[in-house]
Amino acid sequence: SRPYAAAAKTAKKSFKKAKQGETKKKGTGRRPLLSKPVDDVYLTWLYKRPSYGLEQAVAMLKKFQELDFTHPRQHVYINVFLDMALEKKKKVDPFSGVVLLPHRYTEETNKVLVFTENEQEAEIARENGAAIVGGVELVKWILEDEIQADFYVAVPAIIPKLIPLRNKLKRKYPNTKRNSLGTDIPKMLQLFRDGLEYTVQDENVIKTRIARV
Repeated sequence: SRPYAAAAKTAKKSFKKAKQGETKKKGTGRRPLLSKPVDDVYLTWLYKRPSYGLEQAVAMLKKFQELDFTHPRQHVYINVFLDMALEKKKKVDPFSGVVLLPHRYTEETNKVLVFTENEQEAEIARENGAAIVGGVELVKWILEDEIQADFYVAVPAIIPKLIPLRNKLKRKYPNTKRNSLGTDIPKMLQLFRDGLEYTVQDENVIKTRIARV
């Protein structure tokens, strides 16, 4: 009985391998996506996702808005996909920043705090819309959460006295890379009062709003 058992076992293994091979072959044959549906009802995953120009896309949003009876001043959002790859299989770390849009879509402004101990610079900051202006005396209030702002900018002369705030403010701590440390106070205030903050999410995507319909 042993030879028959061995033969049956071998045959079973061969059948199993053949079956696995068939399954693999079936899985590799993926149906190519079609370009454009010809009927009103169709399976979306069988067709390529359509892409539209900016003007056409906005016109479609306005049309959908009328059909849905939604608010006429809805925000327009975009997803920007970035190539974060570097040489030798390295990647750029996710980052954030602030950008001035060519056309403002809201009347709201960000609350900006300016660090300076120079009275003339402080006056310039107030004239250009700074919400809070002060020197080293503000450090204690910020550490105790008595004072908060959307953004913090500073002049170079005071930065050594702000070191206790580094861990508290983290990425909002004034620095030259984020354009929040410098001598041109009006320019810094314009950027951070009116600018749009963005952050890279999911490793390589910026998701943000840029306008109103």
